[in-house]
Parts: sequence; structure tokens; C-alpha cells
Amino acid sequence: MSNSTSLFTPVAVAGHELPHRVAMAPMTRARSTQPGDVPNAMNARYYAQRASAALIVTEATQISPQGKGYSFTPGIYSAEQIAGWRLTTDAVHAAGGRIFLQLWHVGRMSHPDFHDGALPVAPSAVPFDGQIWKVDPTTGVGAMVDCPTPRALTTVEVKGIVESFREAARNAMKAGFDGVEIHGANGYLVDQFLRTTSNVRTDEYGGSRENRLRFLKEVVNAVADEVGAGRTAIRLAPFLTARGMACPDVLPTILEASEFLEARGIAYLHLVEADWDDAPQFTEEFRQAIRTRFTRPIIVAGNYDKARAEWVISNGYADLVAFGRPFVANPDFPHQLANDLPLASFDGNTLFGGDERGYTDYPSRSQTAESDDETLSAASLV
Repeated sequence: MSNSTSLFTPVAVAGHELPHRVAMAPMTRARSTQPGDVPNAMNARYYAQRASAALIVTEATQISPQGKGYSFTPGIYSAEQIAGWRLTTDAVHAAGGRIFLQLWHVGRMSHPDFHDGALPVAPSAVPFDGQIWKVDPTTGVGAMVDCPTPRALTTVEVKGIVESFREAARNAMKAGFDGVEIHGANGYLVDQFLRTTSNVRTDEYGGSRENRLRFLKEVVNAVADEVGAGRTAIRLAPFLTARGMACPDVLPTILEASEFLEARGIAYLHLVEADWDDAPQFTEEFRQAIRTRFTRPIIVAGNYDKARAEWVISNGYADLVAFGRPFVANPDFPHQLANDLPLASFDGNTLFGGDERGYTDYPSRSQTAESDDETLSAASLV
């Protein structure tokens, strides 16, 4: 690319020299094959179309049946799922891309219909306001439905989930991924352990900040021990308040976590910023505080445009910027962003579930331009 801004300069992440800093953010698309939540060839086409991203982070992928919270989301715990994801990694690598698998346990953000009628699990049995997307088995229509009050995990069960993260990371390597990103944001299980509003435990995983950080540290250590710290990353959401997550101690907790992550030598830290209109501001003071503690690569995401992306990188607060929705309707989004081309809009009705429509049928602007050039060249020879 001929753009000279900081957004389009190379950067090294996880042992890869990336040509620019425009990453593809993880986005739930709910198109795995049923039954079994198995990734498929359609998923492979979708990701390969977007392989020009500096780094792709896949949609969140459940580490076990217990970790599921949305209809049609993929898993990484069965042989069929591993083989299905191999289709995606092979296709992305063939197109010159790099791809991390996001490892997911939703915790309380779930519904009994996914667990044979059993309650979802969480650090504590605390009522909260949260909804997940679930398809009605009789009508086949998906809708947002309320989550019930969850069941509290036992101490032994918590340690078992740590091992499930380890096994999922191992499976991701079998599937050919370049690394894994632990989903520790957006009110899911790792995040639930961090916050006093969702974690009121009295065992070694609750109470003090040290105890609330224990689950995150054990998961990171298990994954890093399995696949290497250089292929381990995590996503956190410091300013999240939705889903009953407005914890008064969360910022100091995440700053302390960042010191542990720096010492552990992980591949990168992914910070998601709230992107709704009245969301809490991700302050510059906090950016400076976390950068002081974590000097390795930082990815940020949250309704960025090109100007804001260049600002956050040029100030040293981040090394890459992840974009979500623009990548849905613009498969070659980095090309369009670099050349200030108009962006197509996505169809919100096709985000969750469905088929190729609104998934793999968005045209690539760069490919269209190449096709037009070839047509003009052929015409000139007539």
C-alpha cells in the first residue's frame, strides 16, 4: 500500500511481520453447521475473503458445550470442529493471511435450552440483565431472549474450566491457527470473575482483587503453557457497564492484570471500547496507564474510523486497530481504507444466522477494479 500514515506501516506481532495495522475484529455470525456447531466451507470462504487484514481474530468459539450461549456458534472441542476449522485456516493462509481463534466460555450469558434445561454457570448466582440470540427450534427464527439467574460454579468446576481452555488451545493448534485469543471481555466468564458485581464468591476465586484475578491468570497460564505465550492473547473490556458489569474496582483490576500479562510475555492485549452512543469514555489517562504497564502489542477496537485509528497509533496507545462491522460489507476493507474509497453498508438483518447472503456475497472493491482493468486491457487489444 502506498499510504504513508502510521496505520499503514508494518508491525511485528506474534512472530509475524504484519504489512499494516488494520485487524479484523471478532464478530459472531452464527453460521456453523448443525448439529454439532461445526465450522464449514462457507465459513472458510468468509474468512479467506478478508485475509488482507493484518490479523484476523475469529468469531468467539466455545471451548466446551457448557461454554455455549448463542445459537449456531462454532466450537473447538470435537474432532469434527477441529477439521472444520482447518478448512478456514488453510484458506486464510493460502490467501496470505494470519488468523487467531478466539476462545470463549460465556458463563452466565446463556440459556437453559443450550444445556438440556440446566441453568448456565457463573462465578456467583447473581441476577442480572442480559440477553442472548437464540433460534426457536419450532419456527427456525432467531431472537434475543433474556438470560436467567445462573448457578454458581464449585471450586472444582472452576479448575475444570481452566483445563477446558488448555484443551481448546491445543485443539486450535491442531486446526492450524497462528494463535489464540482468550475472550475476557463483554461480560463473559473471564470478565465475570474480574468484577465485584458478578463475583461475590468467598473461596480463592472471589473477594480480594488478587482472588478475582486468579481465574484469568490460571487460564492465561494454562493456554500459554500449552501453545506458548507468543501465541496467546486476551481481550478485555475495561469500561464495560452493560450486562450488570458496572464494577467500581474494574479499572485497577485490569491495570493489575496488564502487569501480569506483560510479565507473562503474551502476544498482544486486545482492548475493546464500548461503542454505543452513551457509553463510558475510554479515557486518555487510562490509555497512558495501561501502556505504561503493558509495552507489548496492543490492539484496540470500538467504532473507530481512519482518523481515530491514526490518532491512537501515532500516540503510541495501540499498535493495531481492529474493525468489525466495516469488514462485514467490505471484504477488502484495508484496501478501501488506505485509498479513502467509499464503504458499502452491511445488512443488519443478515448478521446472525442464515446462508451466503450477507455473509460471503459482498463484493471486493479491489477485485472489482482488477476485473475492470482486465476488461479494458482486453478491449484495447481488439
